[in-house]
Amino acid sequence: AVPAQGTPINVPGTSDLWLAGMPNGSTASYNSGSGEPADVAPAQSPVLVSGIPIVAGTMLVWTATGLVGHPGDIAGPDGATWVGSYTHFTGAENGISDIQVPIDSLLGVFLGPSQPDLFPAPGALDFSTEANRDYLSLSPLLQQVFFMGDGVTSGGNQQTIIVPTGATRLYLGTMDGYSWNNNSGSFDVTIAAVPEPVTMLLLGSGLLGLGVLRRKFKK
Repeated sequence: AVPAQGTPINVPGTSDLWLAGMPNGSTASYNSGSGEPADVAPAQSPVLVSGIPIVAGTMLVWTATGLVGHPGDIAGPDGATWVGSYTHFTGAENGISDIQVPIDSLLGVFLGPSQPDLFPAPGALDFSTEANRDYLSLSPLLQQVFFMGDGVTSGGNQQTIIVPTGATRLYLGTMDGYSWNNNSGSFDVTIAAVPEPVTMLLLGSGLLGLGVLRRKFKK
């Protein structure tokens, strides 16, 4: 795990989300016809986020920079949109859903405290179109892979993710079809929790009170 709030998280291109929450020695994303080996934990495990509250209902915002290749079609966090969208070669695996999304893009998945393969995987989300990737707020299910990208829409609006019920962990990875082990590059991701409205109200009240005290001292 790495600090998240205010500190960039490095997400290597080799981070396979279908190994999220799985013990060392677990495998994922094998294509027997490719001649390439399966991904193995922890060598290709995704990045576990720490330092922010993973509590149901919490809204998260983020920024992401960097380049990743699979190893071709090197792209930023929004992925190689010019080559179309991809799904996970083996579909849902280890209890983690499939997804349709541009290759190389930044992805996330929420897990509970248990190993994900103890539960059935939810349905796949489709981010194959710009309209679907341009969400302002997204509420993924537990163990449902979702597109993150650079954290803003094509129009520059900040995006938010809402933590699902039962979530205790957030993992970050990149998109490929199979064999993440030969991918290149990395993304730097900074994540923060959005204060709840009541927190903002209290903060505003505190600042107001501070302003009153300053005026009193100036008299």
